[in-house]
Amino acid sequence: MTSRLPALVVGGGPAGVAAAIALARAGVDVQLVDRQSGPHDSVCGGFLGWDALAALGDLGLDARLLGARPIQRLRLLADGRELELPLPHAAAGLSRRTLDEALIGRAAQAGVVIRRGRAVRAAHPAERSIRLDDGEHLKGDALFLATGKHELRGLARDLARYREAPCVGIRATLPGGADLAGVIEMHLFDGGYAGLLLQEDGSANFCLSVARDRLSDGVPELIQAIMKEAPHLADRMAGKMPNSFEAIAGVPYGWRATANVPGIFRIGDQGAVIASLAGDGIAIALHSGASAAQAYLRGGAEAAMDWQDAWRRRSRRPLAIAEALRHGAAGPRGRGLLMQLLRWMPALGAQAALFTRISAPRTGGRKSVG
Repeated sequence: MTSRLPALVVGGGPAGVAAAIALARAGVDVQLVDRQSGPHDSVCGGFLGWDALAALGDLGLDARLLGARPIQRLRLLADGRELELPLPHAAAGLSRRTLDEALIGRAAQAGVVIRRGRAVRAAHPAERSIRLDDGEHLKGDALFLATGKHELRGLARDLARYREAPCVGIRATLPGGADLAGVIEMHLFDGGYAGLLLQEDGSANFCLSVARDRLSDGVPELIQAIMKEAPHLADRMAGKMPNSFEAIAGVPYGWRATANVPGIFRIGDQGAVIASLAGDGIAIALHSGASAAQAYLRGGAEAAMDWQDAWRRRSRRPLAIAEALRHGAAGPRGRGLLMQLLRWMPALGAQAALFTRISAPRTGGRKSVG
């Protein structure tokens, strides 16, 4: 059985839901398919920058009412040194479990048909269709690919020109994060970094990004090794392994979509993957989803290729700056220089945070979509 729709969204994270809401509000018949059947944690961190908070407001969500904890400062720890800097604007911490459920709820209120707990087995780009786990096929005049860091067979990211081994992302919940109030804490070590922030329930969200070549003996062994290198982080974790964790391999930081496909909008991490230390991942997801939907409303499915070009251009500089920071912080010499510069000129931290932001591109003329 095959059903054809004006718009089909694959993925129920911030990017997919933002696109679906914008389309539904404009009267477009849109369906969203998500592999998760209910509330869940995500490897992505829970940092909401000022741009993410504004984008959520556009969708009718006030993060404060969801319990988001305010964040005003960045605390950097590296090689026994500590530095605290003000953020350029107010941010917040909120678990993805809470955020994603609230977004799904807003999509349902907007009239989006949501299919949860349905795994998409493959996509057929030429047909703009997907095959679900029970064999059902869905087709869309436009297909919005929002599967995050997970690949979809038939539309996997082209990494042929990617020059380094992708990274590994790990997330866990740590108890007792009261002394993280108002702060996002970042620990730098060889080959990666870990971020901690306070969540709405008082626990700490712990996210780790590390070069894949460090993951030779398994996640517990990796975390034990990192705790030896980063004593402040070990203190934060009380020298103990998390009770459980989520992990994802093959995170291609700095990657941008270059192969445009007619009628297919690659949004969120499927369009551009910024280093998580920039703290802009959720904002990029929200902006790209809403922007792609507006491009579709102006120019129909044919607008996908021009929109993707515009998004690739717009993301080039912020991703390049984030990559320079990530690579610089990965070694002791670069970390030392970074910490010294920020101690001398703390305003550089705020400037770096601003320069890694990606706003939505403007594309094309107007066309009504029915």
